[in-house]
Amino acid sequence: MQTQCSIPTFGDTRLPARFWAKVNPNGPIPAHRPELGPCWEWTGSHDTHGYGQLWWEGRHVPAHRLAYAQLIGCIPKGLECDHLCRNHSCVNPDHLFLATHQENMADMVRKGRGRGVNGLKTHCPQGHEYAGANLKVNRGHRYCRACHTASRKRRKAQLKEQPVRERC
Repeated sequence: MQTQCSIPTFGDTRLPARFWAKVNPNGPIPAHRPELGPCWEWTGSHDTHGYGQLWWEGRHVPAHRLAYAQLIGCIPKGLECDHLCRNHSCVNPDHLFLATHQENMADMVRKGRGRGVNGLKTHCPQGHEYAGANLKVNRGHRYCRACHTASRKRRKAQLKEQPVRERC
């Protein structure tokens, strides 16, 4: 449930002018959700995943999280800020909502983005099915047992071919 003191508008004084100087309020309108209106695109620094970031209170913070926290309300522990518009550069608080990490990752898979798409794969690159006795799970990652066994055999053969080093 979102509670807010006032409806956030572009240039809101709850964020400093240096924040707004790095925002383009005339960003793209999401094709899948035109009713959201234009994204407020972050034009400043971005992290490696495309999220806007800025220096705030002695550290780099995601620009969309700062916008949400300052204009809507705090982000409770265990929740993340997600984008309705699917635009990582967007800082428009009307495009942001809170979700658990699990919900965020499930949403990412449904939209066909990120590493989560590997969870949808039913076969390894060699065509073996990820199922039954052929499925190996280690630390949350799935492996093809047939390919893993073949890789171990190749490695063992390579080691046999190498000369044994003398110990000093």
